[in-house]
Amino acid sequence: MPSKQRKIAMMGYRSVGKSSLIIQFVEGQFVDSYDPTIENTFTKFIRLNSTEYEVKLVDTAGQDEYSIFPLQYSMDFHGYVLVYSITSSKSFQIVQIIYDKLLDMVGKIHVPIVLVGNKTDLHLERKISTEEGKRLAEKWKAAFVETSAKRNESVTDMFHAMLSEIERSDGHIQEKNGCIIS
Repeated sequence: MPSKQRKIAMMGYRSVGKSSLIIQFVEGQFVDSYDPTIENTFTKFIRLNSTEYEVKLVDTAGQDEYSIFPLQYSMDFHGYVLVYSITSSKSFQIVQIIYDKLLDMVGKIHVPIVLVGNKTDLHLERKISTEEGKRLAEKWKAAFVETSAKRNESVTDMFHAMLSEIERSDGHIQEKNGCIIS
């Protein structure tokens, strides 16, 4: 049976670790240097629940409150990973603005989303509690994962949660109450 193709956009404020999460997932390495992304696409084949997926991950440029939601990200995407840094209140605010713009552009009430609090390795600098992230994800009816790209903590879980959210929205997986991985 051929692989199911899934296209996922990684979105969030600049320097929250979108590229680092993707590179850790696809290549198994952490890139410590910061090089602002314009847009990159990565592909990885993974198996989840006996289904083979070809996952195209689109690494987007960092968004801010003044960014116009790019029209190209509102079409032909199966799901969205919205990333903030647990060390940045600003990035947490921006991810909420992105969510609102996303719903406006896509025109749907529910879109498959995983909310990701990245940089858990910097726990001493934490500004956004796990509970705040969980509450926001529950409000959005989204999955929630806290990760560390640097330590490769919950990076695979994040993408598995995204695929599960996509399948659930397509009606292929029974609804579960509170899909939260932390």
